[in-house]
Amino acid sequence: MPVAFVCRTRSSMPPRELFDLSRNIDAHVGSMTKSREKAIAGVTSGLISEGETVTWQAWHLGARFRMTSRITRMDAPASFTDEQVKGPFKYLRHTHEFRSDGSGTLMVDTVEFAAPFGPLGRLAEKLILARYLQNLIEKRNEFLVAQAPPALDTRQ
Repeated sequence: MPVAFVCRTRSSMPPRELFDLSRNIDAHVGSMTKSREKAIAGVTSGLISEGETVTWQAWHLGARFRMTSRITRMDAPASFTDEQVKGPFKYLRHTHEFRSDGSGTLMVDTVEFAAPFGPLGRLAEKLILARYLQNLIEKRNEFLVAQAPPALDTRQ
């Protein structure tokens, strides 16, 4: 059974702008400088769309990883889902939702994953991976939200 968590992030950006920023390969690379993540195959820059793949190479938890993800569902600008098709997880699905809240967007990330290696993998999920992945998504979202243009000062 997969482990799941949800991250909620508020932004002043409109849903369409945040939707596009969230599927922008260059923005993703910018948000993951700490892990030296880069796109090495498939869509390697610009916007990724439904049916397309990207292969990432990065350093996490002291080891180099490669993971290929495919955008398996897209309902622009409300949501898209990416799933691992090859990589370190037994299963990984990340659903990105963008909900207008009147003055911007509530971004809701739902991540479901399972580690390989049976009972040892389930232990790693609970002790390390869930917290690590949630922190990774939260830091990525902080980076994306920081890309919003500053609000105009309408005071006279």
